[in-house]
Amino acid sequence: MDSPRRRWTSWIHYTVILALVVTLLSACGTVNVEQSYPLESVNGSGNSTSYVYRAAGETVPEVASELAAQKKPQQQSPEDEERMFLVYSDQVIHVQKDPNNPEDTLIEVDSTEYVRQNYSPSFLEGYLLASLIGSLFDNVPRGSYGDYRGYGSQTTNPPKTGTYRAPTAGDTKAAPPMTVSKKGSIFKRVTGGDSAGVGSDGVFGKKKQDSSSGTGTTGSITRNKDGSSGKSGSSGWLSPRKSGSPKTKIGGSGRITRRR
Repeated sequence: MDSPRRRWTSWIHYTVILALVVTLLSACGTVNVEQSYPLESVNGSGNSTSYVYRAAGETVPEVASELAAQKKPQQQSPEDEERMFLVYSDQVIHVQKDPNNPEDTLIEVDSTEYVRQNYSPSFLEGYLLASLIGSLFDNVPRGSYGDYRGYGSQTTNPPKTGTYRAPTAGDTKAAPPMTVSKKGSIFKRVTGGDSAGVGSDGVFGKKKQDSSSGTGTTGSITRNKDGSSGKSGSSGWLSPRKSGSPKTKIGGSGRITRRR
């Protein structure tokens, strides 16, 4: 029989192994933006691409926190209501408030090559570390930088390469938008003449009685002149079985038995 100390040591070992596995899985994961937000616009091709998603009714810090929780970025810019950056090894996520719809947040997923070709290091200096900016723009000729500042400001500071367009069928297939609403509804069960059920449109709610049909499903209970009750329904008038004293007979053995 194992001693308590040995069991405690084994439990610690299992805990450490589990923590290492979770860490490795997190490091190998990806930020699945397309599984949570609808795709709105696309720019670029090959290794220089930019995908823009919309987070309706969410703030910039909320969205940045949700994405960072999926996979820890190499660097995350300080919390800001206007824009934030999440930097990964192969992409930079630019989370920004939509200037046309301030209640929404735009999520721009840029490849590192797209950042090199369109952004300016001076613009990113206010959000990212200088060492990280230096590595992003390594081997980029000085003076060839763009002046792009994100999808929300593309009219005033457009990208240097390519233009944004609506997603094609191929884009949607590669990064399908979210089609399931996060909001639900609670329906109250209906009693009486109407019953709760699934309508023809697939939505739970009241199921109306068809007045055009000749038969009903609810019926009504009435009382006859002789005091008995009946129910009118799809099968006509129904009368309950009358109950009375059990009939008996005297058998040959003199016992009283109940007739079946």
